[in-house]
Amino acid sequence: MAHTVALVDDDRNILASVSIALEAEGFDVRTYTDGAEALRGLTQRPPDLVVLDIKMPRMDGMELLQRLRQTSHIPVIFLTSKDDELDELMGLRMGADDYIKKPFSQRLLIERIRALLRREALRGETAEADPGQMITRGPLLLDGARHACSWKGQPIDLTVTEFLLVRALAQRPGHVKNRDQLMDAAYGEHVYVDDRTIDSHIKRLRKKFKAVDPDFSQIETLYGVGYRYKE
Repeated sequence: MAHTVALVDDDRNILASVSIALEAEGFDVRTYTDGAEALRGLTQRPPDLVVLDIKMPRMDGMELLQRLRQTSHIPVIFLTSKDDELDELMGLRMGADDYIKKPFSQRLLIERIRALLRREALRGETAEADPGQMITRGPLLLDGARHACSWKGQPIDLTVTEFLLVRALAQRPGHVKNRDQLMDAAYGEHVYVDDRTIDSHIKRLRKKFKAVDPDFSQIETLYGVGYRYKE
Protein backbone atom coordinates (compact mmCIF):
# COMPACT_ATOMS: atom_id res chain seq x y z
CA MET A 1 0.00 0.00 0.00
CA ALA A 2 1.41 3.38 -1.03
CA HIS A 3 2.24 5.95 1.62
CA THR A 4 0.44 9.28 1.47
CA VAL A 5 2.47 12.49 1.66
CA ALA A 6 0.83 15.89 2.10
CA LEU A 7 2.62 18.90 0.58
CA VAL A 8 1.75 22.31 2.02
CA ASP A 9 3.22 25.28 0.14
CA ASP A 10 1.83 28.40 -1.50
CA ASP A 11 4.32 28.04 -4.38
CA ARG A 12 2.39 26.08 -6.99
CA ASN A 13 5.53 25.39 -9.02
CA ILE A 14 7.08 23.61 -6.04
CA LEU A 15 3.87 21.68 -5.42
CA ALA A 16 3.73 20.56 -9.05
CA SER A 17 7.38 19.53 -9.40
CA VAL A 18 7.62 17.76 -6.03
CA SER A 19 4.29 16.00 -6.60
CA ILE A 20 5.55 14.59 -9.90
CA ALA A 21 8.79 13.41 -8.27
CA LEU A 22 6.99 11.74 -5.36
CA GLU A 23 4.37 10.08 -7.52
CA ALA A 24 7.15 8.69 -9.72
CA GLU A 25 8.52 7.06 -6.54
CA GLY A 26 5.17 5.44 -5.77
CA PHE A 27 3.76 7.89 -3.21
CA ASP A 28 0.19 9.16 -3.10
CA VAL A 29 0.31 12.95 -2.88
CA ARG A 30 -2.11 15.57 -1.60
CA THR A 31 -1.37 19.27 -2.00
CA TYR A 32 -2.50 22.36 -0.11
CA THR A 33 -1.71 26.00 -0.88
CA ASP A 34 -2.45 27.60 2.49
CA GLY A 35 -2.35 26.64 6.13
CA ALA A 36 -6.05 26.92 6.93
CA GLU A 37 -6.99 24.65 4.04
CA ALA A 38 -4.23 22.22 5.04
CA LEU A 39 -5.35 22.04 8.69
CA ARG A 40 -8.83 20.94 7.63
CA GLY A 41 -7.47 18.36 5.21
CA LEU A 42 -4.82 16.96 7.56
CA THR A 43 -7.34 16.64 10.37
CA GLN A 44 -10.08 15.01 8.30
CA ARG A 45 -7.81 12.70 6.30
CA PRO A 46 -4.45 12.29 8.07
CA PRO A 47 -1.57 11.42 5.70
CA ASP A 48 1.49 9.36 6.61
CA LEU A 49 3.80 12.41 6.49
CA VAL A 50 3.62 16.17 5.93
CA VAL A 51 6.08 18.42 4.08
CA LEU A 52 5.32 21.91 5.34
CA ASP A 53 6.46 25.34 4.20
CA ILE A 54 6.71 28.06 6.84
CA LYS A 55 5.66 31.21 5.00
CA MET A 56 2.07 30.87 3.76
CA PRO A 57 -1.10 32.98 3.64
CA ARG A 58 -3.95 32.86 6.21
CA MET A 59 -2.12 30.45 8.54
CA ASP A 60 1.65 30.07 8.40
CA GLY A 61 3.51 26.81 8.88
CA MET A 62 4.44 27.56 12.49
CA GLU A 63 0.83 27.99 13.57
CA LEU A 64 -0.27 24.99 11.50
CA LEU A 65 2.36 22.78 13.14
CA GLN A 66 1.43 24.00 16.60
CA ARG A 67 -2.23 23.19 16.06
CA LEU A 68 -1.44 19.88 14.39
CA ARG A 69 0.72 18.79 17.32
CA GLN A 70 -2.20 19.24 19.71
CA THR A 71 -3.82 16.11 18.31
CA SER A 72 -1.33 14.33 16.05
CA HIS A 73 2.18 12.86 15.90
CA ILE A 74 2.28 12.75 12.10
CA PRO A 75 5.93 13.12 10.98
CA VAL A 76 6.56 16.64 9.69
CA ILE A 77 9.40 17.95 7.53
CA PHE A 78 9.72 21.74 7.52
CA LEU A 79 10.82 23.68 4.45
CA THR A 80 12.78 26.80 5.45
CA SER A 81 13.82 29.74 3.29
CA LYS A 82 17.47 30.54 2.62
CA ASP A 83 19.61 30.36 5.78
CA ASP A 84 17.02 31.43 8.32
CA GLU A 85 18.32 29.68 11.44
CA LEU A 86 15.47 31.10 13.53
CA ASP A 87 12.93 29.31 11.34
CA GLU A 88 14.79 26.04 11.71
CA LEU A 89 15.12 26.26 15.48
CA MET A 90 11.53 27.36 15.98
CA GLY A 91 10.27 24.56 13.78
CA LEU A 92 12.19 21.90 15.70
CA ARG A 93 11.19 23.35 19.05
CA MET A 94 7.53 23.24 18.05
CA GLY A 95 7.68 19.58 17.08
CA ALA A 96 8.94 19.22 13.50
CA ASP A 97 10.88 16.00 12.91
CA ASP A 98 13.23 17.39 10.27
CA TYR A 99 13.84 20.44 8.09
CA ILE A 100 15.24 21.12 4.63
CA LYS A 101 16.41 24.48 3.29
CA LYS A 102 15.10 25.97 0.05
CA PRO A 103 16.23 25.58 -2.67
CA PHE A 104 16.44 21.84 -2.08
CA SER A 105 17.26 18.68 -3.96
CA GLN A 106 14.18 16.60 -4.67
CA ARG A 107 16.27 13.46 -4.21
CA LEU A 108 17.32 14.66 -0.74
CA LEU A 109 13.71 15.36 0.18
CA ILE A 110 12.61 11.91 -0.98
CA GLU A 111 15.38 10.24 1.06
CA ARG A 112 14.40 12.21 4.17
CA ILE A 113 10.75 11.22 3.64
CA ARG A 114 11.70 7.55 3.28
CA ALA A 115 13.86 7.73 6.43
CA LEU A 116 11.01 9.13 8.53
CA LEU A 117 8.53 6.59 7.19
CA ARG A 118 10.98 3.74 7.91
CA ARG A 119 11.26 4.92 11.50
CA GLU A 120 7.49 5.00 11.86
CA ALA A 121 7.22 1.48 10.44
CA LEU A 122 10.01 0.20 12.69
CA ARG A 123 8.29 1.67 15.73
CA GLY A 124 5.09 -0.19 14.82
CA GLU A 125 6.93 -3.46 14.21
CA THR A 126 8.74 -3.16 17.54
CA ALA A 127 5.47 -2.65 19.34
CA GLU A 128 3.96 -5.76 17.76
CA ALA A 129 7.05 -7.92 18.30
CA ASP A 130 7.67 -6.93 21.91
CA PRO A 131 4.71 -5.12 23.49
CA GLY A 132 6.47 -5.07 26.86
CA GLN A 133 9.60 -3.31 25.62
CA MET A 134 10.56 -0.69 28.17
CA ILE A 135 13.63 1.16 29.36
CA THR A 136 13.72 2.36 32.95
CA ARG A 137 16.51 4.63 34.14
CA GLY A 138 15.71 5.95 37.60
CA PRO A 139 12.68 8.24 37.18
CA LEU A 140 12.79 7.90 33.37
CA LEU A 141 10.42 5.42 31.73
CA LEU A 142 10.42 4.79 27.97
CA ASP A 143 7.69 2.53 26.61
CA GLY A 144 8.61 1.54 23.07
CA ALA A 145 5.30 -0.20 22.44
CA ARG A 146 3.29 2.94 23.12
CA HIS A 147 5.91 5.48 22.05
CA ALA A 148 5.46 6.94 25.54
CA CYS A 149 7.89 8.69 27.84
CA SER A 150 7.49 9.77 31.45
CA TRP A 151 9.70 11.42 34.04
CA LYS A 152 8.91 11.02 37.75
CA GLY A 153 5.49 9.75 36.73
CA GLN A 154 4.73 12.78 34.55
CA PRO A 155 4.15 12.16 30.82
CA ILE A 156 6.53 13.86 28.37
CA ASP A 157 5.09 14.34 24.89
CA LEU A 158 7.86 13.52 22.39
CA THR A 159 8.06 13.47 18.61
CA VAL A 160 9.39 10.32 16.94
CA THR A 161 12.82 11.92 16.54
CA GLU A 162 12.96 13.03 20.16
CA PHE A 163 11.90 9.61 21.43
CA LEU A 164 14.61 7.87 19.40
CA LEU A 165 17.26 10.30 20.66
CA VAL A 166 16.30 9.79 24.31
CA ARG A 167 16.25 6.03 23.81
CA ALA A 168 19.68 6.07 22.17
CA LEU A 169 21.14 7.99 25.11
CA ALA A 170 19.30 6.10 27.87
CA GLN A 171 20.17 2.64 26.55
CA ARG A 172 23.73 3.06 27.78
CA PRO A 173 23.93 5.60 30.61
CA GLY A 174 27.33 7.21 31.03
CA HIS A 175 28.43 6.33 27.49
CA VAL A 176 29.02 9.28 25.17
CA LYS A 177 27.13 9.37 21.87
CA ASN A 178 28.63 11.63 19.26
CA ARG A 179 26.40 13.50 16.83
CA ASP A 180 26.92 10.99 14.03
CA GLN A 181 25.75 8.15 16.28
CA LEU A 182 22.71 10.13 17.37
CA MET A 183 22.04 11.02 13.75
CA ASP A 184 22.01 7.32 12.82
CA ALA A 185 19.76 6.48 15.79
CA ALA A 186 17.22 9.16 14.93
CA TYR A 187 17.31 9.21 11.14
CA GLY A 188 18.81 5.89 10.10
CA GLU A 189 22.07 5.24 8.30
CA HIS A 190 22.90 7.01 5.04
CA VAL A 191 20.70 10.03 5.85
CA TYR A 192 22.72 13.14 6.64
CA VAL A 193 21.56 16.09 8.72
CA ASP A 194 23.92 18.74 10.02
CA ASP A 195 25.11 18.87 13.63
CA ARG A 196 22.91 21.86 14.40
CA THR A 197 19.79 19.75 13.85
CA ILE A 198 20.82 17.27 16.54
CA ASP A 199 21.74 20.11 18.90
CA SER A 200 18.33 21.72 18.35
CA HIS A 201 16.52 18.48 19.14
CA ILE A 202 18.55 18.07 22.34
CA LYS A 203 17.69 21.63 23.42
CA ARG A 204 14.01 20.94 22.87
CA LEU A 205 14.24 17.67 24.80
CA ARG A 206 15.76 19.41 27.78
CA LYS A 207 13.08 22.08 27.65
CA LYS A 208 10.32 19.44 27.71
CA PHE A 209 11.83 17.61 30.68
CA LYS A 210 12.50 20.84 32.57
CA ALA A 211 8.87 21.81 32.11
CA VAL A 212 7.93 18.98 34.51
CA ASP A 213 11.15 19.04 36.56
CA PRO A 214 13.21 22.26 36.66
CA ASP A 215 16.13 20.31 38.15
CA PHE A 216 16.37 17.88 35.22
CA SER A 217 20.05 17.55 34.19
CA GLN A 218 20.38 13.98 32.96
CA ILE A 219 21.28 14.84 29.35
CA GLU A 220 24.83 16.15 29.53
CA THR A 221 26.83 17.93 26.84
CA LEU A 222 30.49 17.08 26.34
CA TYR A 223 31.62 19.98 24.21
CA GLY A 224 33.33 18.91 21.03
CA VAL A 225 32.43 15.26 21.69
CA GLY A 226 28.69 14.69 21.99
CA TYR A 227 26.07 13.89 24.61
CA ARG A 228 25.46 11.29 27.30
CA TYR A 229 22.72 10.28 29.69
CA LYS A 230 23.62 10.57 33.36
CA GLU A 231 21.74 8.07 35.51
